[in-house]
Amino acid sequence: MQHFSFSSVLKRRQIPLVWSARLAHTARAAALLLPICLLFSTTGWAQTSVQLQRLIHEGESALNAGNLSQAESSFSQAIRTDPNDVAGHRGLLLTYLEMGRFSEAIETGQSAVSRWPRDAQIQHWLGLAYFKTGQNASALDALHAAHRLQPSDFDIQFDTALVLLQENDFASAADQLEAALKVKPSDALAHVLLGRAYQNTNRTEQAIDQFKIAIRLNPDVPLGHYHLAFALGSLGRNPEALVEYEKEAVRSAGNPLVLSHYGHALLESGNWNSAIPILKKALELAPEKADAAYDLGKALLLADDASGATVWLKRSAELNPSDPSPHYQLARALEKTGHSEEARAERQRFAELKKAQPQTGGMASGPTQ
Repeated sequence: MQHFSFSSVLKRRQIPLVWSARLAHTARAAALLLPICLLFSTTGWAQTSVQLQRLIHEGESALNAGNLSQAESSFSQAIRTDPNDVAGHRGLLLTYLEMGRFSEAIETGQSAVSRWPRDAQIQHWLGLAYFKTGQNASALDALHAAHRLQPSDFDIQFDTALVLLQENDFASAADQLEAALKVKPSDALAHVLLGRAYQNTNRTEQAIDQFKIAIRLNPDVPLGHYHLAFALGSLGRNPEALVEYEKEAVRSAGNPLVLSHYGHALLESGNWNSAIPILKKALELAPEKADAAYDLGKALLLADDASGATVWLKRSAELNPSDPSPHYQLARALEKTGHSEEARAERQRFAELKKAQPQTGGMASGPTQ
């Protein structure tokens, strides 16, 4: 079973905060306006409103330009100018998310949601802040609240699916992504993620369909060809899988996950000479990958380089000491290099580990992204 991890999910959103601020003012009850009129003269209130709008506009422009320190300053000043205006709180929350200051984002979001519990954007972004700090249960609570307020919002459904995928709740993630794609069927990445959810719920043919749709929509969608290749390979359709791995290797030459699985597929197809340089590159990028070390050792052994095979098979056994497979291949390599006693010890170790783990076989591992 394959698993997803997520290095980043926050996408920049061009939010019309000025419009939101005007809407928030309009929505206030007249009873709340009366004390304000008593506190400010007509001229004073007008000046405050103009200053607030200027600060919100400055913050929005800075945020969209990537000037996050200026955005933080402008939104903070807007909140001090009018603590009851929701736009400043929204802007500051989003700014903290973009800055990676997730604790402050959570604090800002919690404060804001206590005052505006029916604001879907605040609930949504608070959910993302929780997610980025690994608080997935709280993230789902906030995202579900946002979804109840805006049931047809693509971004809310998409981000909810990300959390569910992280939690390995693939069936629920599939439900969210299916709903999201009814709203925005042209989103290639959503099709990729739906394919991943299908793949992990034993709906591989449907997963393949989703990966193909994603690639038609965007041939360069991140890891689209890789996921298609893995799904095809899981059904034994290795020639087709190799075509897709090769396409992805061109696009993701620096991704050790892609290279290790491409090398594995080449090895399994009998093309170990082509697998060797690809597996070596994968291990240069990620020396800790036990499966790639095992495949490289096996490929070198098939290429009659028993000494080189010994090095990598020992490395694989060190990285994953509970796996019997490297010991079996290592015994063969040691036998070829004349180390009969060591070979006998490795065969014994293989038998012990095999007995302790009778359920082995299939692909060496599922990809972790």
